[in-house]
Amino acid sequence: MIDKLKGIEKRLIKVNEQLCDPEVVSDIKQYRSLMQEAKRLEPIVEKFGEYKAAESNIAEADEILGDSSADKELKDMAFEEKEASKEKIETIKEELKVLLLPRDPNDDKNVIVEIRGGAGGEESALFAGTLYRMYTMYAESKGFKHEVLSAQETGLGGFKEISFSVSGDGAYSRFKFESGVHRVQRVPETESQGRIHTSTSTVAVLPEAEEVDIEINPADLQIDTYRSSGAGGQHVNKTESAIRITHLPTGTVIECQDERSQHKNKERAMKILRSRILEQEMEKQNAEIAGDRKAQVGTGNRNERIRTYNYPQGRVSDHRIGLTLYKLEQILNGDLDEIIDALITADTAQKLQASSKDSDE
Repeated sequence: MIDKLKGIEKRLIKVNEQLCDPEVVSDIKQYRSLMQEAKRLEPIVEKFGEYKAAESNIAEADEILGDSSADKELKDMAFEEKEASKEKIETIKEELKVLLLPRDPNDDKNVIVEIRGGAGGEESALFAGTLYRMYTMYAESKGFKHEVLSAQETGLGGFKEISFSVSGDGAYSRFKFESGVHRVQRVPETESQGRIHTSTSTVAVLPEAEEVDIEINPADLQIDTYRSSGAGGQHVNKTESAIRITHLPTGTVIECQDERSQHKNKERAMKILRSRILEQEMEKQNAEIAGDRKAQVGTGNRNERIRTYNYPQGRVSDHRIGLTLYKLEQILNGDLDEIIDALITADTAQKLQASSKDSDE
């Protein structure tokens, strides 16, 4: 591990030198890549510095303990310093193991969240709206910005589906475990007998792909314009501002009609398309990794049931890690940190276990 840390230390020095090179600064793609690498390496090098300082303290203490001319009080202090530094080194080693784990390259990216009503008709559409509110309130609590990209509302205020972006440093790292089927158990307002109904909504979290991440050949796109439908007054009957983009190689279809500007709708549709294609590439990569080597909480599959929100009991249960919290109202108001932190901790533990298994082999 020490050799690896020394290599990282040298690499950070080189990266910082390159970041001062005018040619690198003028190359936006390379500069951004190096900035991200430096940001990733700095905490490791800083922690390695703490490790080396603790080792230095032990060496100094050993010198004093081995000095026959040193008085007892000084030796006692040296002994205490040595024991404290030994304990610190053990703690730092564990922290370094976590820092050296393979990092998700998408963690710092913005995200696109897609929520779709599933089983349960209008009730599932209303629940999709509840989830949208929960996620946007959580985003605001973290200082992230959010923007609706596409939405299909239902008559009662729910969403057949809604796509929105969340922008902020580390947004993907906080949202990435939300992909899957969310189940709600509650008494619908339209239920006269007071019976509990179960319905579901599906959430997909995509790292937002920028043009430098995914290059799309314009020849691979079929772009159609049409008139917007739904609320909007006379405007919807007059202007062909809605956009449908079909990516011919993958058959992916994106529609956007929320903006009056055809240009803005196209821009939003392309943002979603790039992220969908990036997601497909990620799925292919994950499929190539053996099951237990994925070392990830859940599969990230849209079909996996991950969480249940039970209104009568005020309970939220995450099935992947066996976590149950009786704070439904707070969670639906965006208080998601306890769940997300627990998921990140469980994911880190799985990765450490897989890393340990690999090193044993």
